[in-house]
Amino acid sequence: MVALAGLAGAGLAACGTAGQSSDPTSQSQNARAEVPLHGHPQLINPVAGAAGSTGSGATASASSSSQPSEVTVGPTSSKSLPQPISTSQVMAELASSGISANPDRATLTPNLLAIPPINAPAAVQEVIDAGNEIAHLPYIWGGGHMTFEDTGYDCSGSLSFILAAAGLLKSTETSGELMSYGDPGPGKWITIFANQGHTFAYIAGLRFDTVALAESGSRWSNRKADEPDLGSFAVRHPPGL
Repeated sequence: MVALAGLAGAGLAACGTAGQSSDPTSQSQNARAEVPLHGHPQLINPVAGAAGSTGSGATASASSSSQPSEVTVGPTSSKSLPQPISTSQVMAELASSGISANPDRATLTPNLLAIPPINAPAAVQEVIDAGNEIAHLPYIWGGGHMTFEDTGYDCSGSLSFILAAAGLLKSTETSGELMSYGDPGPGKWITIFANQGHTFAYIAGLRFDTVALAESGSRWSNRKADEPDLGSFAVRHPPGL
């Protein structure tokens, strides 16, 4: 088990660093999963109220070429993993925050979920809703790639899930593949940063990222994009957003 503090200190090492890919499927286009969507990616065993604070981190070293395509570091039993937050639980937690939605910017609640802006397009609200469902799930190297259904997600698996939930992606993509996703440049509502080793996004002003998960226990944060290698990231956005 890798301590959260160590993972947070590693920064982008959670999903790789520039020039050194640790996105588990970035080395193989064949690892992409053509998953039929039915309105929303389906999660494994959603249990209302079962999501807890992520008490352990997960990371993987990119230095070993013999590493299997999917490695989980952390809890050894899936029964000990936090389960996805159900829609009813998300709504209850958002309501209990006592915070009203901002018209143009997502709002971060005390329990580190995101309230969608009132003026956001439906697709953006769906992306945020999906992000809330997996916000507290652990980092699993390779999680969310062979299927949208998983008990944990790496950086690109996390983005694949939330984009697919809004119909903005038809199959899981690696961080390298997200470098050419959609249209170039920042978007009005969603901006994706991606290089061969890591990816994260800004959605209605909030950051959605596995590095934030290591730091706070949630993928949502107000963390600024101040990585020293930010110039190595392609900047993309969904068309029209």
